[in-house]
Amino acid sequence: MTSARTDGATENAAPGGTSGSVSGATMVASDLDRTLIYSPSALQLPMEDELVPNLVSVEVLEGRPHSFMTMAASRRLAELARQVIFVPTTTRTMAQYLRVRFPGVAPRYAITSNGGNILVDGVPDTNWHRATESAIAECGATLAQVRHELKARSQDDWAIKRRVGDDLFCYIVVEPSKLPDDFVESWTQWCEDRGWRVSVQGRKIYSIPLPLTKERAMLAVARRAGAGRVFAAGDGALDAGFLAAADAGIRPPHGELAAVNWHHPTVEIAPRPGVLAGDDMLAWFGARAGLAVPSDRVLLSATS
Repeated sequence: MTSARTDGATENAAPGGTSGSVSGATMVASDLDRTLIYSPSALQLPMEDELVPNLVSVEVLEGRPHSFMTMAASRRLAELARQVIFVPTTTRTMAQYLRVRFPGVAPRYAITSNGGNILVDGVPDTNWHRATESAIAECGATLAQVRHELKARSQDDWAIKRRVGDDLFCYIVVEPSKLPDDFVESWTQWCEDRGWRVSVQGRKIYSIPLPLTKERAMLAVARRAGAGRVFAAGDGALDAGFLAAADAGIRPPHGELAAVNWHHPTVEIAPRPGVLAGDDMLAWFGARAGLAVPSDRVLLSATS
């Protein structure tokens, strides 16, 4: 990684020289995992072999393909990113995000660490990070206190890994079949009493300070980039705020928000689950923004 930004960029400052940073431009902010990209266990492919789409690897971990999107979605994203300001918006840490490689797409802006970091051309804005740390310091518990309590509550074999994300939040990786029935509820209550929240995403249970939000960072990037309209997509509880804060949003029919039947007046639901939801949401972005994004028919003919 190159050295961190030290040019004094703040929440309301707009870095110069960005392509696409024209006042009134359209910005698309999208979550990654289980929204645009999918691990093998989350693909939910059709049972009929002839209906299974071609897949493109967009992440390699320890020498093996780790995340995928369909070829149609990959091409659609590449075309979309040429016409709008595409901003990956993820709870992944900076290092985890930088493993993702979208063919033909190099986002100028990215939001990682659940809003704790804004990257510009892959370089973290250190002033934004410090401002976020200051906001977190006002919570009722420090990261160290939350980590200590979480470790004390997760000593059994159902807790596989404990991790800290960019010195901003923490999470554990669990074995779901062994997870105690009352753990999530009791841990959620402990965190809520101290200004933190809990999100369960597959095998990961995140503990996040309340000031650490995707919507705060999304709106800051929109101001910097001069975006006049913002559209968003996401599947998890940590995405609800930035979906609602956008001009319009879409979520897949799977994930944490689907599990609790979450709805919002400006948020639509994609028709198909799994990796095909990525296709649907990218098509929705293109139609909503009024852009010439390739249709499935065009994409299919291009690959035949």
